[in-house]
Amino acid sequence: MLRHALALTLALAAPAAAQTVTVVTPYLAQPGTQMYVEGFTARAAEMGWKVNVVDTAGDVAAAIARIEDAVTQRTDAIVINVDPAQVEAGLIAARDAGIPVVGMDAGAHPLVAANITSNGYAMAAETAVYVANRIEGQGGVVMFVFDAFPPVQIRGVIADAVFANHPDITVIDRVTPDVSDGGIADSRAKMEAILAANPAPGSIRAVWAAWDQPALGALQAIEDAGRAGEGIVITGIDANPQARDAIARGSNFEASVAQDFAGIGATAADTVAQILAGEPPRARVIYVPTRLVTAATAAD
Repeated sequence: MLRHALALTLALAAPAAAQTVTVVTPYLAQPGTQMYVEGFTARAAEMGWKVNVVDTAGDVAAAIARIEDAVTQRTDAIVINVDPAQVEAGLIAARDAGIPVVGMDAGAHPLVAANITSNGYAMAAETAVYVANRIEGQGGVVMFVFDAFPPVQIRGVIADAVFANHPDITVIDRVTPDVSDGGIADSRAKMEAILAANPAPGSIRAVWAAWDQPALGALQAIEDAGRAGEGIVITGIDANPQARDAIARGSNFEASVAQDFAGIGATAADTVAQILAGEPPRARVIYVPTRLVTAATAAD
């Protein structure tokens, strides 16, 4: 333990240990990703690193080429916020060049030294159970999911299991929105169609969203359709500022889970420093704590 602490201390105290780190993500349009990157770059600045942030604007395939570019440029380390399985060719290039790769809410993979994230299983269970309790275990639920990204995909799996445990809950639709513009606009459009297909009051009891942007889009659709008074319960995950505002004002958006985005970014930077100092990470998956946000705590 003492040796581990000493190695990490030396790594953090020696900016020359990593002059350049490249962060690659297709998801910079998402508020959560923006906060991850801000947390990472702030911590990296304390260590004197140069950070190159590369956004492929929703194009996962392009992330492979950008990782390969970073390898060619001999970056000291690479941080990814993308499904590792979908960019494996880039990870192989990094491995062959001896460049460590750390995931920042990316997903576990043999070629990723460590993935820093929130516990998606726990977050999804907490919000899905919240929904089930609020609707007293019965009624129609709309789910917004995104199976193409492992940290979000597992949330949907857990919510499916929670709702399946209630025989009187019916999943009306399981929607995957277009996230290229952040996810709000397409989620709103899809929710409008679902509302039109289920016009009877009470036919939709809740909306469970795997992250906040679809929840906000659904809220807009419900309010614009004049159906907020039906008491449709909405939950999200992330507790971004827009979500907190919606929760605080007592809208149908009732709960979200606050991830410590800055903490994930900073921990990812600390993990990179540790690896570059020659010390293996303490675990292949490192969880940063979360907390449930409701109207009572949204202002905290």
